[in-house]
Amino acid sequence: VLCCACVCFIVTMAKTELKSKAAKAKAAMGGGKGKKKKWSKGRAREKLVNAVLFDKKTFDRLLKEVPKMKLITPSAVAERLKINGSLARRALKHLLKENLIRTVSYHSAQGIYTRATNVEAEA
Repeated sequence: VLCCACVCFIVTMAKTELKSKAAKAKAAMGGGKGKKKKWSKGRAREKLVNAVLFDKKTFDRLLKEVPKMKLITPSAVAERLKINGSLARRALKHLLKENLIRTVSYHSAQGIYTRATNVEAEA
């Protein structure tokens, strides 16, 4: 047999529990009615307009600047001279044949070269 105080306590707890459940349900239902997410427009990178053939001025810059660089890669040459990547690879093969640069490491994806110093030329 329950006493009167216990019955009142149980009834009060049941009411608050119902209120909190109702409040929770209302909050859950009301949360999704906001504005839809607007996706930001992705920033488009500016298209590079690199040369696909050498002109006299660019070829002279190649022969003058590139053999003085410490680290020479097709990417670095293409960026500095504003030329196409395939043209940069061909240019580096030309400089290698002329012994103006030397190979450090060559991989099908990326060749790494350095300047040809006098020490390697004598040895």
